[in-house]
Amino acid sequence: MLIEIDFSSGEALYLQLCNQIIMGIAASRFREGDSLPSVRQLAESIGINMHTVNKAYTVLRQEGYVKVDRRKGAVIALDIDKMRTLGDLKKELQVILAKGSCKNISKAEIHELIEEIYQDYE
Repeated sequence: MLIEIDFSSGEALYLQLCNQIIMGIAASRFREGDSLPSVRQLAESIGINMHTVNKAYTVLRQEGYVKVDRRKGAVIALDIDKMRTLGDLKKELQVILAKGSCKNISKAEIHELIEEIYQDYE
């Protein structure tokens, strides 16, 4: 499992870990039913605290990306509640687009960014 954590970033380590796993799912590096490493294994391989990995797994479970199986540990299990996810994305995008608008980033530039990003997930 390739997880890249930037220890000099201002972003919390657990959020970086969550985002790396979500991007891995989107890029098909992780698929439905794949087991993630145990909390201990992942913490040791990245060099972070086990509580940080546990927090990331908890957030991923709450957001519908993983489920916790007593035998397999954390397993990729995507939430099929598409309408809820679209609503959540809309709220997040409203803030992101407002920030872009304040910096005079055009709709066309946003569309170019979206196309560029989605190419990684096709």
